[in-house]
Amino acid sequence: MTLPSAHDVALATERRAAGRLLLAHPLVTSTGPHADLFPLIRRHADWLGKRFQQVLGYRLLVDTSYARLFKAGLGAGAGHRLERSTGTAFTPRTYSCLALALSVLVTAPEQVLLSQLVADIKAAAADAGVKLEDTSRAVEKRTLVAALRQLIDWGVLTERDGSVGSLVQEEGGEALITVDREIARIIVSGPLTQSLDGADLVRRAADPGFGGPRTYVRRRLVETPVVYLDELTAAERDWLRTRQRREAQAFSELLGLEAEIRGEGVALVDPEEELTDVHLPGTGTVAQASLLVLERLVERLRPADPGHPATGGRLVIGVAVPDGLVDELLGRLITEYGQRGNWQRTYVEDPSSLRRAVLDLLSRMRMVTPVGPLRSAGHGIPEGYDDTVPEGRSVTDVLGARSAGTGWVLLAAAARYATHVTERRPAGAAPGIDTQQELPL
Repeated sequence: MTLPSAHDVALATERRAAGRLLLAHPLVTSTGPHADLFPLIRRHADWLGKRFQQVLGYRLLVDTSYARLFKAGLGAGAGHRLERSTGTAFTPRTYSCLALALSVLVTAPEQVLLSQLVADIKAAAADAGVKLEDTSRAVEKRTLVAALRQLIDWGVLTERDGSVGSLVQEEGGEALITVDREIARIIVSGPLTQSLDGADLVRRAADPGFGGPRTYVRRRLVETPVVYLDELTAAERDWLRTRQRREAQAFSELLGLEAEIRGEGVALVDPEEELTDVHLPGTGTVAQASLLVLERLVERLRPADPGHPATGGRLVIGVAVPDGLVDELLGRLITEYGQRGNWQRTYVEDPSSLRRAVLDLLSRMRMVTPVGPLRSAGHGIPEGYDDTVPEGRSVTDVLGARSAGTGWVLLAAAARYATHVTERRPAGAAPGIDTQQELPL
């Protein structure tokens, strides 16, 4: 076997770096925070465009000053949310302001005063029948400023004289803003002209088209922390199980991701920890409390006899979390760690807000999930989607693999964060305790 040359290795490394950047940041500009890698994207634009189209069905547009990877959606409830600089998630009203601002900016002059932009957004809201609260109110101003700052981060807007923050800080604050209409036009990647409403837009964006199960499963693998089998249709499960080893190699070569293949599903892991917007373990009160709660949930709820249909067992992907258990565990953790661990005071004094934040983080990490309809049962399947399985092919049975009912479900990947205490006593040594982390999905 011929070993790759130094040139081939360097070429593959450059393409992988450019691909990883685009996957994490679908809009890269020549003057933005990732400008140093923008030349790599331009250099390998043709190869990257073909590979993203072949593997994920994503379209890549590369111009002299920007590169835009048009990702597709994954359906309702599977989006990557936008956040303010404080880490607070965008509210529906913030998204409304963002959409209204974009509708104005695609035809705006190259430079515009902040006051005129606000007036145009209000006029666009009236035309669209969207009710905006009085923009003189502080809370509404902050919402609008959050949307405008997101547009600045994307490179749609540039502050030339003054700041959009002056809208909040001063009565009648003013700023001169430069508008990049071209970038404004490429922000939205969904099929707007074909969609009847917002829900229809989400459905259409998630349709994998001719790629069918192959494209959908690949998108789920790269865009979500874990893909569980009972979240896939029969055809999708069949495709994944028959191709998972080959796909693991392809994702390793293209993006440097390593596949963990388990009975319950598959996760693509990034050894460099760059391609995620959510981290666990992490720093801060919510991350610490989440990890501690997760360990205790696994200890309490781990199924005694998990198995797999292929070996005569029953597949267990999720177990029900009893009502009140999360509150009980958090209450004990606040008592035990709240003061000693310097946890954020607002969370210590308001356990309900800590509970919401913990469950939000764990659900985004795919460790827990609220009970709901599953794709394997036909939920969220696009009209005309081909879900046929080749004749004679045996597909993993996922019936009853996840608890039904109400409330929350603890998912299989949570076992990665469970701890076991083991005693190791080498000959002649005093007793000692080591803590080990269990890794199986």
